[in-house]
Amino acid sequence: MKEEKVILVNEQDEQIGLMPKMEAHEKALLHRAFSVFIFNDSNQLMLQQRALDKYHSPGLWTNTCCSHQRDGETNIEAGKRRLQEEMGFVVDLKESISFIYKAPFDNGLTEHEYDHVLLGKYSGVPKINPEEVASWKWMPLEEIKSDISLHPELYTAWFKVIFDKFYQHININL
Repeated sequence: MKEEKVILVNEQDEQIGLMPKMEAHEKALLHRAFSVFIFNDSNQLMLQQRALDKYHSPGLWTNTCCSHQRDGETNIEAGKRRLQEEMGFVVDLKESISFIYKAPFDNGLTEHEYDHVLLGKYSGVPKINPEEVASWKWMPLEEIKSDISLHPELYTAWFKVIFDKFYQHININL
């Protein structure tokens, strides 16, 4: 299978090239990404636990799904595609905030992403893809914020950044 390419961007999120995903992570180059946050009717966030054999952050809890846009794909199109691939459902999404973060991992790879946060509503039960997702659960935002303080090692780097810097914005934009 051909390796997925990521969209390299500058700090204004302007596309400057394409590169195989692993190479971009090895070289810590800034690339476009997205993080989907799905809330139920009780305003609880659907968290996923990353599959145990993921190349980074295996078994850690994070937002509903995340990935990289493909060349020519909008943020919303990418979010819906990946939501279907990972969680087995699709809903309308809206763009929220975006930010740049950089997180090195123990395996020598680095996430350096211009991350677009996408929000949606869903109250059903996902049909998770076990190659991508080990488990899932609903949690209120206040409980997540508290648990990240107590157990930061259980959560992905980007998820902690979002909660640290943008909690109020996500909470307001439900």
